[in-house]
Amino acid sequence: MFKLNLKIALRNLWRNLGITAINIGGLAIALAAFILVAMYFTFETSFDQTNPNYENIYVVGRIEPDFKTNYTSPPLAKVIKQNFPEVENAGITKINRSWELAIKNGKKAIFTKNILQADYNAAKILDINPIGGLIKPSGDVERLTYLNVENIKTLFPDKKDNKPEMVSYGSASSGITGTIAGAIINNEHSNFSFDGVSIGNEIGKGETYGYNNYNTFIQVKPGTDVANLQEKITNLYRAELLKGETDLKTINEIKGVSIFLDPLANQHLKPKAGNDTPYKILISLSVLGFLILVIACINFTNLSIAQATKRAKEVGIKKVMGAYRLQLTTQFLTEIFIQCLVATVMAMVFAESALPYFNNLFQVNLTLWHADNNLFWQLPLVLCLITIIAGIYPALVLSGFKPALVLKGNFSTSKQSSWLRNGLLVFQFSIAVIFIIGLFIINSQLKYMRSEDLGFTANQVVYVKNISYFNDPAKFKTIREKLLKIPGVKSATVATDVPDGSGNGANGYTFEGQQKSLDFVDVDFDYFETLNIKLKDGRFFSPKFSTDTANAAVINESAVAKYGMKNPIGKTIRGCETDYKIVGIAKDFKAQGFESTILPTIYTIKNPCGNAKTQIMLKIEESKMADALAALKAKWSQINPKDGEDFRYEFLDDLYGKLFKKQEQLQSAFFAAALLTIFIAILGLFAFAKYITNGRIKEIAVRKILGASDIQIFKLINSSFFMMVLAANVISWPVAYILTKKWLETFAYRIDLPVLPFISSALITILLTVLTVSIQAKKAVKANPVDALKYE
Repeated sequence: MFKLNLKIALRNLWRNLGITAINIGGLAIALAAFILVAMYFTFETSFDQTNPNYENIYVVGRIEPDFKTNYTSPPLAKVIKQNFPEVENAGITKINRSWELAIKNGKKAIFTKNILQADYNAAKILDINPIGGLIKPSGDVERLTYLNVENIKTLFPDKKDNKPEMVSYGSASSGITGTIAGAIINNEHSNFSFDGVSIGNEIGKGETYGYNNYNTFIQVKPGTDVANLQEKITNLYRAELLKGETDLKTINEIKGVSIFLDPLANQHLKPKAGNDTPYKILISLSVLGFLILVIACINFTNLSIAQATKRAKEVGIKKVMGAYRLQLTTQFLTEIFIQCLVATVMAMVFAESALPYFNNLFQVNLTLWHADNNLFWQLPLVLCLITIIAGIYPALVLSGFKPALVLKGNFSTSKQSSWLRNGLLVFQFSIAVIFIIGLFIINSQLKYMRSEDLGFTANQVVYVKNISYFNDPAKFKTIREKLLKIPGVKSATVATDVPDGSGNGANGYTFEGQQKSLDFVDVDFDYFETLNIKLKDGRFFSPKFSTDTANAAVINESAVAKYGMKNPIGKTIRGCETDYKIVGIAKDFKAQGFESTILPTIYTIKNPCGNAKTQIMLKIEESKMADALAALKAKWSQINPKDGEDFRYEFLDDLYGKLFKKQEQLQSAFFAAALLTIFIAILGLFAFAKYITNGRIKEIAVRKILGASDIQIFKLINSSFFMMVLAANVISWPVAYILTKKWLETFAYRIDLPVLPFISSALITILLTVLTVSIQAKKAVKANPVDALKYE
């Protein structure tokens, strides 16, 4: 019986090759999109899951009165381990991404930007295992430095063992050497991806609770009450900060500080002290993939039902011959399973073909053919599900025809079936409309972000990578003079940070009795001029004022608003045990991009609590850019001897442009999703139009005999579809409004929700509907009425 059903199924599919191709092709395309999204979802949600202690590892963070951060001080890990038996281990790490370090073996060189410093305990917690195993530094060896395998191969291409090697750091003339203990495999599927790792018995030695530049990790025993532990660590931390403190105001401020524990599982997508935009985008993509598959199943269902008229007599004869409905249902499900199976195979081919573009868009390295790929068990499950979801209703409809009616050439489906089919079509177009509106609004927001005034000028600013410290303005003065001699270089400065969206340091500053947290950026002369930042009041730093290098400060408008300052120029603001005189107010500029509000910031030349000034920025004339860069490369060893021959740079506008990357990915995904949903919805519409026109052939014939014109019949057939698509727009508009409004709310600086995308979506869907239905109805309209009425 199965063999017979299989033959019948294959014969029917072959006889209706056009519809079969549309059915299978539409489902295959949707399933390919679903496969890619499922792989990406699995990849993004499984960071660090190879760590055997994954579920018991937490990041220790601080909550200050006006900010939250993952940065803590070195002593905290020790006291946590000593005081709480439920904490199995505690350690700290630090990574400096502000400058690149050149590591060389003769003429072979690498430039490392992510060297992870970790104490031995943190290395154990985070499962950092060099080749040959994790070794605890002992004796005179304070730290063991490892480079990832790729870097070791670059420096030592002929190396066969894992023995230590001597290398040099910085320029060839620096004379700084060190030992590389061995190689380590860099787990790129981890939050702790690095060029190399430096493991010490202890890092941050001698630093007190004021040095919050480290990340603290703890590993708790299974079953630990984390909320209770968090409260106990908060009390301990406050007690540590209060030791020796007598100032009542400071004591009250310390009582407002607390600790939070954030699971390792949160760190990649939604850290408590970070941005959860990647998580929201991942959820959006996942919903897109799921909805595309759902509307493909709906389309499959409608196409299958559209073929019902051609299978009615077959069903009638089989029932007369004694076939049961269950047997017929099984036969039709077999046909649908074959189509789904072919669609799945084609989907794998499509997904494999699209994978390079997908990997390039989302900056990942996914592959279908991987031993640990969950698709090997997920796809068979999805195949069975879509067979049931897309096939059970058509199978029941086809197997339910009454022999007496269908053998006479007359049959009809129930009103409930019609309502369901209409509802499915409306649902398809509702999803398509939401995607179209979403695409238009994403495009509008990205256009706004690219064209909006940032408050500073990134164009023609070159960020030069450098490892020299220029905290002393006199030291950089010599460098600046040399740089300005290069034709085309208009200005030069150095700072602790560049406006590329990365976070600045933060500290407490007191103004007229109010202590609040401010971001700080340590700069040099010409910082504001190089970036073309506008002055609101007062002045910027100038060599003409000798006190500017000692205790002058410039604040931005947000800092003025935070303190409620009135006429702050000339007044004092205190921080880092220094009284700063406010000499100027800079206009706000979007250093962190559009998703975060502009942070209240203080700019100083001298900051005892600051970071190293290493970020050199040059403003270069556009017409002389190429010549200036060539001259800088040639003369860099004389200009900045510590960097020597290692001249490296990036354009600041390219760095800042990376802040738009996630939203551009979402834009591309919505564009693809909109095209797919429109395409699949049109296929569904094509099927439904075919079904309706086939069911109304006799009505059309009678109307033509009574004198109806082709235009009138086209209008008649289109009217019902027009109403359904109009209903789809009306239903989808509120949903699209809510979703896009919530998405726009993730931006601190955004467009007002426009009306045009809603109108455009209606026009696009109505136009496509009229064209599709008219093309399908043309055959019925042009048919000879005699052929439709000859059996009456």
